[in-house]
Amino acid sequence: MVECGKRRTDMNDHTVRGKKVFDDEIEALRAIGEKLDHQFSKAVEAMRSAVESGHKIIVVGVGKSGLVGNKIAATLTSTGAPSVVLDSMNAMHGDLGIVQDGDACIAMSFSGETAELLTLLPFLKRYDMTLIGMTGKAGSTLAQLSDILLLTPVEREADPLNLAPTSSSTAMLVMGDALAMALLEARHFTKEDFARSHPGGSLGKALLTRIADIMRKDVATLPQDATVMDCLVAMTKARAGACILTEPDGTMAGIFTHGDFARAYQADPSCGSHPVAQHMTKNPVYVQAEQLAIAAVKTLRDRRIDDLVVLDEQKHPVGLIDTQDLVRLKLI
Repeated sequence: MVECGKRRTDMNDHTVRGKKVFDDEIEALRAIGEKLDHQFSKAVEAMRSAVESGHKIIVVGVGKSGLVGNKIAATLTSTGAPSVVLDSMNAMHGDLGIVQDGDACIAMSFSGETAELLTLLPFLKRYDMTLIGMTGKAGSTLAQLSDILLLTPVEREADPLNLAPTSSSTAMLVMGDALAMALLEARHFTKEDFARSHPGGSLGKALLTRIADIMRKDVATLPQDATVMDCLVAMTKARAGACILTEPDGTMAGIFTHGDFARAYQADPSCGSHPVAQHMTKNPVYVQAEQLAIAAVKTLRDRRIDDLVVLDEQKHPVGLIDTQDLVRLKLI
């Protein structure tokens, strides 16, 4: 019993320690964020100039900074700003060939004195490009050699020994995210742009696919003077969870779903003979066939419904979107 009690206390201690790491890193990020200045804006503009002129962003770092740099480069590339990681060691043996005049370079070192990086910097400075230094030390060699300086100082790492890069590496990572998102907005990067570089993901598919391509075209459709039983028969035949009701001119009047039937039956088991107009949802939410599938995904999620009517430009029903279809097509 004593051992169990001791173990429970130790587990609580772990949780307390974990929460302190969160608190320490959040505080470090807040302090850095409050000090962002015109240097950040200059960095975003330098990156935009490089990308819009057909060039790229070079990211270079060593150790933990290098690992963070890989993520920053990946985020930039996925949001439309072509980026490559330059390994400091391999750069001295031929990889400098990827660097061109007109590029922008993000050089990362928390201390600003990393030997491998400092050896490379003079060679990078020979190119006609902007060097953006990201470091925690304002007086470091990296800071002095940079055209634009982004400071990420932390008073103390979240590591209790104050040795392992924790708060400092997180600060660089978030600074990279901030650069990427500011650049994204500056370049008016859209969801459609994002989809073109992510065609394999669910978001990419939803942004590239039109509703007309995925909707159920064989749907239950009846005039609104039909009975509840008429609708159930039509829904069963169409293997659908809803029946669309129409006005005399063929435009949509409402929708009747299995959920509507369940509620009607609970109120009156003899509801089968009732006019469906008594139980249908009038003027339900809908999407149009020519919209992108992302519109259906968003509407179903926001409205928390399972079936979505698809209309043409004249408001005539032409299809139905079922949540299960989106799951099957891996759009959600």
